[in-house]
Amino acid sequence: MVRRKMPVGHHEHCDKCYNVHCQVPVQISVSCMVVKCLQNCGATFHVCKQEEHHLLCPNETVPCLNVHYGCPLTMLRHRLARHLEVCPASVVCCSQEWNRWPVSETDLTFYKSVSEIPQTEVGLDVAMALRDQELLFRSIKMKNIFPELMVGDSAPQAGSAGVNSPTDEATCSLDCGELTENGCTRMEGKGLSQEEREALAKSRDVDGIQNYSSWEKIFNKEMEGCKQTVKNLNKKEEKAKEEQESSNRQGETRDSHLSRENAADALRMDGTTGLAPWHDGVLQRLSREVNIAEYNMYLAHNGAMLIDFGQLAACTPRENDFVYGNLEPIAVQTIRSFIAPTSYRAKRNFLKHQKVKTNAGVDTADLGISVEDLPKCDEVSATLLHSLERELRGHLVSESVGRDGLYVDIGTQTYNFASAPFKTEATLADVIADKPRGLHVQVEAESVTRRHNKTSSAFSYMCGHFFRRDEYRSHFRNVHCDIQAPLNGWFQQRCPLAYLGCAFTQTRFHPAGHRATVKFRQEVSAFVLQPEVPSFLCEGGESPSPQRSSTHNLDPLGGLPLEILQHIAAYLDSFTLSQLSQVSHLMREVCATLLQERGMVSLQWRKKTYSHGGSSWKCRKKVWEFSSLFSSVDKWSFSNNPSMSDHLKTCSFYQREEHTQPVALAGLGEVRDKHGEIKRNR
Repeated sequence: MVRRKMPVGHHEHCDKCYNVHCQVPVQISVSCMVVKCLQNCGATFHVCKQEEHHLLCPNETVPCLNVHYGCPLTMLRHRLARHLEVCPASVVCCSQEWNRWPVSETDLTFYKSVSEIPQTEVGLDVAMALRDQELLFRSIKMKNIFPELMVGDSAPQAGSAGVNSPTDEATCSLDCGELTENGCTRMEGKGLSQEEREALAKSRDVDGIQNYSSWEKIFNKEMEGCKQTVKNLNKKEEKAKEEQESSNRQGETRDSHLSRENAADALRMDGTTGLAPWHDGVLQRLSREVNIAEYNMYLAHNGAMLIDFGQLAACTPRENDFVYGNLEPIAVQTIRSFIAPTSYRAKRNFLKHQKVKTNAGVDTADLGISVEDLPKCDEVSATLLHSLERELRGHLVSESVGRDGLYVDIGTQTYNFASAPFKTEATLADVIADKPRGLHVQVEAESVTRRHNKTSSAFSYMCGHFFRRDEYRSHFRNVHCDIQAPLNGWFQQRCPLAYLGCAFTQTRFHPAGHRATVKFRQEVSAFVLQPEVPSFLCEGGESPSPQRSSTHNLDPLGGLPLEILQHIAAYLDSFTLSQLSQVSHLMREVCATLLQERGMVSLQWRKKTYSHGGSSWKCRKKVWEFSSLFSSVDKWSFSNNPSMSDHLKTCSFYQREEHTQPVALAGLGEVRDKHGEIKRNR
């Protein structure tokens, strides 16, 4: 029996003993004395288990669980769970999303009027729409919308984007006829001559010419194999004749043996294992030995020969036009985004000499004027129109798309931009950087939509602000539920004549208990509460004494003791603390004392590239900051704003039309006739 070797510092008895009142005498390598925890947690154990108890003791001082994410605090182990609720490294990103679509052409009057108002005086909905518009313009890459208008592209001229004209044609390299109405084909003449075939083979306009050398190598090997088979057959025939003359005694046996060899040679000569068009079963072998692309290429180059040798039927019924090797499930988003499966077989009735005319839309060249004389297009309107077309319908405006495996529909569209050509990495925001900004997206936002896929949408926006875990609840309730969701028509009210261009708006609610106004700050992209300061505080108090320095004159609170400043700062919300920390160095030091209690910490990463070409991400530093959360509002109250009817009395867009002449009401003549009949009947 082999005894298990005990670890150093452990005893055989102590390893299995759980008795608090253990009375086993202390012996070397057998047992040790029983002690109590030094942290007064109440645990009793053998001395050799003290190191393990440190890993479980609730009164042991340990670092925060988020120590690797920047939290510097240490605490007793039993306080870790409660600390995670207020841990500065426990940061949550708000993932609230909404959609905002481009402006419709029927609402241009209102949006032009709103664009003329300074951004400091716009309403909450317009300010938020401007923020989303800025994010949209930064996310749209011009090379994805107008790839033909990039710098270095020689195709467009004078900032225009022209696509192939409708007269362009694609010629198929197959010796076939034209398609008829019943889905069959008819031959045109006797086919191509040898010179025409050689010229066609040397032409670089044939589809799939990059695979010509591979197929030529296969056919040359097949031809050499056929020649070698004929030579071997002749040799065997001569050898068989010599053996037949010398061995007449074994005539019958030899004849039967030769007949079997001749049958086998004839079978090989027929090409049951070859890849030439005249070999039997060549299509079945190709479908098993080559991939689908090579199979279709073989049909395209040898379609006429396969029909002549009987490998393919010259006329295929309409229901058998499409042939699939294996059916594959494909998620078809739109008709334009359909991709032919890998098991696709070309239409057999396409395997005739066919000129494929591409379907082209109307081009601006049909107007009979040059591109330079065309009016300049607006970059914002054209780009948003293309993005919206791709978003809702899955393709760009006038996009060249494949109708099936062999046909392509060519789209035509001409643009003339003043800022073209664009740089390679230019965004829409870079293109219109020097132009006056207007509002090109709707002020109404929707939170739920079934019109597109939001995961890859350019018109979906996310809040994206970071908060401490204990702050997220207040942010979501006050910002997204109380303000943003009922913003249009309830939280904020616009003039009923806004569709005519009136930009008047008023906020109907304010936090209960104190006077404050909800504002949207563009520099931080967040809603904030702006308190209404009493007038006597704005007028100023006593004049500053001449003994005070200029710094103290600009910062009246700078003369207060540090303890009082810290006490005042403790009552401020996170957004106010972030703004106060930018006032002066003193206020920054005061706010820094509240970072662990009110702030949050995150890691800033930097990509490091090594000499061998590899790269990795390294933590550069820990960043401490305050969130954009304002004071929590538990209840909202109606503001003492005048009624909207008072505004309509003075609204310049409210024009009444007064009629002084009497107007006949509809159906009044019929009523008079009825009264006349009643009187006559009486």
